Amino acid sequence: MRIAIFGLGYVGVTAAACLSSQGHQVFGVDVNADKVAAINAGRSPILEPSVEEMLKEANARGSLRATSNTAQALQDSDVALICVGTPSAPDGAHNMGFIAEVTRQIAESLPDHKLTVVYRSTVRPGTMENLIAPLFRRVAGDASAAVELVYNPEFLREASAVADYFAPPKIVVGTADGRPSAAMQQLYAGIQAPWFTVGFKEAEFTKFADNTWHAVKVAYANELGRICSRLGVKASTVHEIFVADEKLNLSKYYLRPGGPFGGSCLPKDVRALQHIAADVGANTHLIDSLLASNQAHKHQIFDAIRREYPPPARVLLIGLTFKAGTDDLRESPALDLARMLLEAGYSLEAFDQSLDSAALVGQNLGYAYTHLPELSDLLVSEAMISETEYDLVIASNDSWRDVALRHNPPIVRTYVME
Repeated sequence: MRIAIFGLGYVGVTAAACLSSQGHQVFGVDVNADKVAAINAGRSPILEPSVEEMLKEANARGSLRATSNTAQALQDSDVALICVGTPSAPDGAHNMGFIAEVTRQIAESLPDHKLTVVYRSTVRPGTMENLIAPLFRRVAGDASAAVELVYNPEFLREASAVADYFAPPKIVVGTADGRPSAAMQQLYAGIQAPWFTVGFKEAEFTKFADNTWHAVKVAYANELGRICSRLGVKASTVHEIFVADEKLNLSKYYLRPGGPFGGSCLPKDVRALQHIAADVGANTHLIDSLLASNQAHKHQIFDAIRREYPPPARVLLIGLTFKAGTDDLRESPALDLARMLLEAGYSLEAFDQSLDSAALVGQNLGYAYTHLPELSDLLVSEAMISETEYDLVIASNDSWRDVALRHNPPIVRTYVME
């Protein structure tokens, strides 16, 4: 198939790498000239295991190109995948500006053949019917009849996105009438997973159900951990017992008392679902409490550090990204902790082997320097760590514990509650 992918962020770049490896001809589209240049040079603008190698191979085969020209990308395409961002708006709803703009551009540049336009970005239920379809009709007129609209949420976890692409937990395809799409069946040929063909709204709500549940699990486990800490109960033992029950408690993922949740998905989708629930008067008190509980957990970690090691202690924070193995700093709890430590007067340095501050682009770049302007000055090399004495070394999650221990520092703390 010939596929145009709009939005070369974490989802779009991963999709481009995976689809081109399957033999599809892929055109990446982004307004960011640096991302376009990187793709055309066989480089990845994001850090994700295996993606860079796959992009180099696609570049050598000539199966992947990138452009900022919408019409050029659509000229011979069978499918357009929309993977642009839906960041949080000031009221907590999703900001639909990028979705609306890319829809307008596609509608203005429709080719003279049938085109399946597939939206993967997380959007409010009703968006396909009340925003996307009317935009196509208004901008493209009669030509919009040749457009098949599909909503197809993605289930890619950063740091394992390639594996998740080829072995997803499920495939959800939303269509206007709830009937199968031949283009989507061809797109997913060879991939085995439970398949659900549903209406637009059911497909649109899927990511809210999933991401809010993941946030619930993290916040719930952390609240239990805080209670255990105050009662002198060993949280790790309680966790071991709790996750042993895979029949009733579902699974162990997200359920270990430890770090706050963060990243580009959970916080913004919880905010958006809170906005939706308030809009319809659903009174979802647990969901409304998630972000406040998550914020309280960030402060508990900071308060524990301040009590045991008051400023101006010299601190090394290992791991700044929200998840080890990526360069994604968006809503990273470690970034918030770094800011709290600096504001409290600590002498702070940070190490993250996945992070190159000069290589950050797009929303990731904007978020990082808006929330931690001192980022570039804080980062130190692994060689500098081994030559420096610190009062406290903090591994922001279990994935960074080995790095900390490798240098035999005087003290190591992690977010995980024992």
